[in-house]
Amino acid sequence: MKKLIGNAVVGQSGGPTAAINATLAGVVRGVLENVGDGAIKTLYGMRNGVEGLLEERLVNLNEIFADEKNITMLEHTPAAALGSCRKKLPKLGENDAVYEKLLAIFKKYDIRYFFYIGGNDSMDTVAKLSAYTKDHDYEMCIMGVPKTIDNDLVVTDHTPGFGSAAKYIAVTIQEIIRDCAVYTVPAVTIVEIMGRDAGWLTAAAGIGLAANGVVPDLVYLPERAFNKDEFFADLKAALAKHPNVVVAVSEGIRFADGTYVCEGFGIASTDAFGHKQLSGTGKALEHAVKAEIGCKVRSIELNLPQRCAAHIASATDLAESVAVGRAAVKAASEGATREMMIIVRDSTSPYTYHVDHSDVSKIANQIKHVPDEFINARANHVTMACAEYLLPLIAGEGTPAYVDGLPQFFVIE
Repeated sequence: MKKLIGNAVVGQSGGPTAAINATLAGVVRGVLENVGDGAIKTLYGMRNGVEGLLEERLVNLNEIFADEKNITMLEHTPAAALGSCRKKLPKLGENDAVYEKLLAIFKKYDIRYFFYIGGNDSMDTVAKLSAYTKDHDYEMCIMGVPKTIDNDLVVTDHTPGFGSAAKYIAVTIQEIIRDCAVYTVPAVTIVEIMGRDAGWLTAAAGIGLAANGVVPDLVYLPERAFNKDEFFADLKAALAKHPNVVVAVSEGIRFADGTYVCEGFGIASTDAFGHKQLSGTGKALEHAVKAEIGCKVRSIELNLPQRCAAHIASATDLAESVAVGRAAVKAASEGATREMMIIVRDSTSPYTYHVDHSDVSKIANQIKHVPDEFINARANHVTMACAEYLLPLIAGEGTPAYVDGLPQFFVIE
């Protein structure tokens, strides 16, 4: 494709992270650094993703981020500064009125570059828009810019946002283990961690294997069927060794028949993409343990802080997020389209990587699971190989600036 001249638009979609704004900052930096070549003139930000784009709720990011201090502050701001959405575009051919409207907006604002920062469902949007604009002879460079704490996008080694969430989980687990260790009364503490289909976040609870050796007694991922009898046996064995047992469980663990553990207690509703919204896994297990073993037991749901704890973000994650956003602009300006940016790991020790891109149609709607070699034979913990893979991703502390004891975040007015 020849170099396109026009404007660009960037949006954020899906669940926010502590690093999604660092990726946005990378896109902004990429555009500002390439103003000289004349390919991208104005960078617009769409409020609330494609949902806001359909309503033409756009802001001029060139003006907002003319000051370097604003970009730096944005890099350390959690959640989605432009706002997010979970709007699912219809299948092509079912309701093309939506695509016709989007194409009209692209033409109205002379949009030739489209950057969408999001996870699996967002990559689906990128693939569909790419196909529609190509079929209707409108030249655009449409790029998927990954983010997801779930780390479940295929092809890429890992996703921006995951490292910071993994760091929060790893650190919080370390603190919980120490807190629980002060008493001699037999007790079980169950920590519920996000992860519907992939157990990467819960696996982060075991990072201590490759560091200080401090890890939960048991770790259960959705990649393996959950067996209640084996669970009780594992608990009893752990309690026989010491009185304070800590268990990390994914919210998405299932029994062999596919039923979610939480469905026996909590409420599992569905979102716009048909995914079950899970909660109550830890609480369900808490009641089960209390009935079976009778010891003191409590459950802790880490919940939203997993994805918004900017005060303990991974410096590695933030740096990679900026690099991915910046690289997306460079790739698009060179003619890449219908691609998703990917992180390629060159070495684990020492940790090195580079950024590339790959066909988004081969990535969207697929799930990268925790591999077999990262889960032990009993399916109740992670392996050293898993911990060594994860450890470099949580390196360094990317803390925001503090004023009067509180973090300073950037707000796009």
